[in-house]
Amino acid sequence: MTGSRAAMADKRSGKVKTAFFCTQCGAEHTRWQGQCRECAEWNTLVEERLVKPAGGKGRGTRPPAEARRLPEISLAAEAGIESGIGEFDRVLGGRLLPGMSVLIGGEPGIGKSTLLLQAAEAYSRRGHRVAYVTGEESLAQIRLRAERLGVAGENIVAVNANALEEICDLVAEGAYEIVLVDSIQTVASAMFDSPPGTVAQVRESAQRLMGLARQHGFALFLVGHVTKDGMVAGPKVLEHMVDTVISFEGDGSHLYRMLRVMKNRFGSVAEIGLFEMQSRGLVEVTNPSSLFLSQRQDARRTGSVVAGICEGQRPLLVEIQALVTAASYGNPQRVAGGIDNKRLALLIAILEKKGGFPMGMNDVFVSIAGGLRLSEPALDLAMLAAIASSLLNKPVDPRTMVVGEVGLSGEVRGVTMIDRRLAEAAKLGFTAAVIPAMNAAQAKRELPSVHGVGSLQEAIEVLLG
Repeated sequence: MTGSRAAMADKRSGKVKTAFFCTQCGAEHTRWQGQCRECAEWNTLVEERLVKPAGGKGRGTRPPAEARRLPEISLAAEAGIESGIGEFDRVLGGRLLPGMSVLIGGEPGIGKSTLLLQAAEAYSRRGHRVAYVTGEESLAQIRLRAERLGVAGENIVAVNANALEEICDLVAEGAYEIVLVDSIQTVASAMFDSPPGTVAQVRESAQRLMGLARQHGFALFLVGHVTKDGMVAGPKVLEHMVDTVISFEGDGSHLYRMLRVMKNRFGSVAEIGLFEMQSRGLVEVTNPSSLFLSQRQDARRTGSVVAGICEGQRPLLVEIQALVTAASYGNPQRVAGGIDNKRLALLIAILEKKGGFPMGMNDVFVSIAGGLRLSEPALDLAMLAAIASSLLNKPVDPRTMVVGEVGLSGEVRGVTMIDRRLAEAAKLGFTAAVIPAMNAAQAKRELPSVHGVGSLQEAIEVLLG
C-alpha cells in the first residue's frame, strides 16, 4: 500500500490502477488479504501499480479470430529447426518450432548463459538469425565469454536492454528466427511502477514476448532465476504460459550438467540431456552410462550394485553404493544421496520385514555415484541389494545389472523398456542381469545370463547366495 497522497489522487483520477498479486501463483486480487484465494498461501500478496497506456486499442480494432477445420490447417511452416547439439535437441522434443517458447531455470553459476550462447552459435552456424538479449551482462562480457567458448557469432546480434518496449521493438523489426532473453527477471515494462522481477513485471514481460513470438514466428528462449527451493522465481503462471520448461541441474563438485524437461507440449517430459563442463564450455555426453561407471573398478566390492534405469527413451546404467554400520548414537541414521530419503526409509522397512534383515540398530547410507538425482521405481531392487551386500559383507558380481520395483509385500514388480536396459548392459560388457520375473518371458536374451525373480528373498538369494 503506497499511503501517499499523490498515489491516492492518481487512483481517484483513474490514472493509476492498483491490484494485489500473489507471488506464488500470480493470482490477481482487488484488495489485500492475508491468504491467497487461489493457492491458499499466506502473506504472499504484493501491490502492483498498473499505468493505463495512452491510446490503447479498443476491442473493436482487434482483428477477427481465424477459425479453420483441423484437416485444413497447414503444417508446412512447422517443420522446425535443429541446433546440431544432440543432447540439447533431445530435451526440446527433437526440434525447435516457430513461435515456441522455452523457459530454462537453474541455480546461479550452473552455466545457463554458457548453454544459451553455445546454443545460439549452433543455430547461427546453420544460417539462422539469432538475437541474444541480456539484462545482466554488458556486451563486452558477452564478447569475452564468446572468445573463451570459441563462438564466432556471425549471425548473432547481441543487445543489452532491460526495457520491455525496447526489446519488443528490436525483435519485431529484426526478422530474427530465434530470440534469447537472459533473464526474464531483469526485464521491466514502463506500464508498471514496480521494479524488475516482481510478479506483474515477469508476467507482463513474458506474455508480451510470447505474443510477439507467435505473431512473427520466431522461437523464444527465456532464462529464469530459481528460488532457494529450486523452483523458477516469479509467478507460477509463467510455467503454464510457456510451451516447454527445462531445469538445468548440476553440482559444483561434479563436472556433469543435466537438462531435465519439466513440461513439453511438443515432446516427452521424461527426457534428459547430459553435458560435461570443460574449459571450452559444455560438451555433450553421448554415452552417459560409461561416464557414470567410468570410476567403477571391476574388483568385487561390498555395497556396490549397478542398476539399469530409463530417463525418457534413454537407458542408463548407474552405480548404487550403500554403507551399513552399527549405529553409534540413539536413533539410527538413514541418509540418501540422489534419491528420496522417505523412499529409502520405506525400502529399509521392507528389507527388515520381508527380507529378515535386522536394520533397527544400523546406520544406512545410500548414494548414487556421480551425483545424479533419480526417482525411478526400477532402482528399488538395486538399492536393497546394495544394502544387503554391505550388511552381509558379501559383494555382488560387478558384471551383473539389477532392475526391479519392490512392493510393500516384498514382491518384485515389472518395469518398462526392459529390452533397452538389457541392450545397454550388453553394450558395456555386462554378462548377467537380475530382472522381474514378469519381464523375463518377454525380454530378448541380450546377455548370457538373465535371472527372473518374483520376490525380494529370491533376488537376494541369486545375488548374494
